[in-house]
Amino acid sequence: MEKITVYEKPTCTTCRNVSKILIANGVDFEKVNYYIEPFTEKKLRSLIKKMGIKPVELLRKKEKAAEEIDIENSSDEELIKFMVNNPDLVQRPIVEAGDKAVLARPPEKIYELFEWTPSI
Repeated sequence: MEKITVYEKPTCTTCRNVSKILIANGVDFEKVNYYIEPFTEKKLRSLIKKMGIKPVELLRKKEKAAEEIDIENSSDEELIKFMVNNPDLVQRPIVEAGDKAVLARPPEKIYELFEWTPSI
């Protein structure tokens, strides 16, 4: 099986639920607290590509920091830079497996990465 990485904020309930699902299914994975090990622009761009989404879809628009940018008129690159500089604005958790990744909201979205049936 490919290396599984979960990019998370440890205090996030959804992140903890993703960890529980992975553990219950016997999946070995690495956790990355992206507040301690921040995303680079290159890494965030890569994850967005692997998820097959637009940067705006990864942006937490209801966070106070989101008021500092004109979301509607910002380029993808501007949004990526803004999220790298403001980690609270990144939707979480992101689960990466090889050349695929998924925004695990809700946590059950991680099943899209695997060929197993949920055990919980």
